[in-house]
Amino acid sequence: MNSTEADNREEELKEIEEEIKSCKKCVLHKYRTNPVPGEGPATAKVMFIGEAPGRNEDLQGRPFVGRAGELLDYLMNLAGLDRSKVFITNVVKCRPPNNRDPRPEEISACLPYLRRQIAVIKPKLIVCLGRFAGSTIFKLARLKWNGMYRLHGRVFESTVEGVPVKIVATFHPASAFYRKEVRDLIERDFKEVIGRLVKELNEGEKGRKTLLDFMD
Repeated sequence: MNSTEADNREEELKEIEEEIKSCKKCVLHKYRTNPVPGEGPATAKVMFIGEAPGRNEDLQGRPFVGRAGELLDYLMNLAGLDRSKVFITNVVKCRPPNNRDPRPEEISACLPYLRRQIAVIKPKLIVCLGRFAGSTIFKLARLKWNGMYRLHGRVFESTVEGVPVKIVATFHPASAFYRKEVRDLIERDFKEVIGRLVKELNEGEKGRKTLLDFMD
């Protein structure tokens, strides 16, 4: 990818971010301190999608910065990922009151932003963190959602917003604080499944030839 295309993608993401900051499409804008559009490079190969910002995210305007964010950083390290190289966002960009579950009408109002982010970034791998992210992305990918316990750690291939992509659903990091069995499952998903996919992506990038490979 040339620098012009990368710059154009960054500009498009910035435009989406500015729209999110002034968005009043659902009731959640009344409660937010800061919207949380997401962060990461527009050329990221891996995209993490959670469900909604929590208290710390609302205060800082950044995704996954509290305890769940610390655990996500640890899990990404298990998979051979650097946070600065991935794009992290949520299905809903504003914090629901008292961290309640996002409602269907709130997801519907916010979903166009996520769809546009996917279309701009063109990730090779989407990791869904939690059931709301999983069910939302599976629906966009025209895949059947059968619940996290049945589908976590499985690799699906589909197209989302015209982008061919691999999809893996796993548990939201926050849920690992309350159930040890979930902590074990999510660690296994990252280390064995997501880590393998990341390795394949990296090896594919190294094996890609450019014009310079054919010049003396």
